[in-house]
Amino acid sequence: MNQEITFLTLFLLGFFGGTHCVGMCGGLSSAFALQLPPHLNRIGLIVLLNLGRISSYVVIGLLVGLVGQVGISLDDTRAVQNGLYIAANVLLLLLGLYLAGISTAATKIEGIGKPIWKRLNPLLNKLLPIKSVPACFGVGVLWGWLPCGLVYSASLYALGSGNALHGGLYMLAFALGTLPNLLAMGIFAAQLKTFLQKRMVRLCAGLLVAGWAIWRLAVFAMGQIG
Repeated sequence: MNQEITFLTLFLLGFFGGTHCVGMCGGLSSAFALQLPPHLNRIGLIVLLNLGRISSYVVIGLLVGLVGQVGISLDDTRAVQNGLYIAANVLLLLLGLYLAGISTAATKIEGIGKPIWKRLNPLLNKLLPIKSVPACFGVGVLWGWLPCGLVYSASLYALGSGNALHGGLYMLAFALGTLPNLLAMGIFAAQLKTFLQKRMVRLCAGLLVAGWAIWRLAVFAMGQIG
C-alpha cells in the first residue's frame, strides 16, 4: 500500500465520517463538555478529552500493527496484505453507504467491540462527572474504545501495514481527521449537530467516502491486472 495515499485515505475517512461521529459520539462529546468543571478552562479540557481519545486510537493502531507484524511474517506477506487491503476498502464502502443513508449493513460490524466496551464502561462511569484534569484525560482515553465501524475500518489498514509503528501512525492520521468535527461538537454542539445531521450533508459525505473506497479498489484491481 502506498503510505502517502493510505494516510490521506484515513484522514479523509475520519473527516468525512464526521456525520457518523456526530451521530454516535456527538452526544457523548457534548455531554462531557457540559459536565466539565466551571473553574477550569472549558476549551482546554475539550482538547484534552480528544487527546485522550486520540491516544487510544494510536494504541489500537500499535497493537493491531504489531499483530500484523507477527502474523504476516508467518505467512505470505503479499497475499495477507492484499486481503486486508480489500477488506478495509469494502468496509469503507459499506460505511460510506451507511453515512449516506443507503445501507445499514455496516452497523452490524460495530457489535464486534461490545464485549470490550462492556468492561470499560464501568470505569468510565466512575470518572463521571468530570472533576479534574486527569479524570478528563481518562474519560477521553476510555472514549477511544467505544465500538465504531469507522475505527474498525481504519484498524484494518493498520493491521495490513504489518508494522506496529506504521499501524500507530495510520490510526493517528485517522484520529486527526476526526478531530475538527468532535472539537467543534464539544464547543458548538447544537449548531454543528443540526448541520451535520442534514440529509444532503450526510448523503454527500457518505458518497464521498464510498466513492473513495471504490476508487481505491479499482486502482488495486488495475494494478493486479497490470
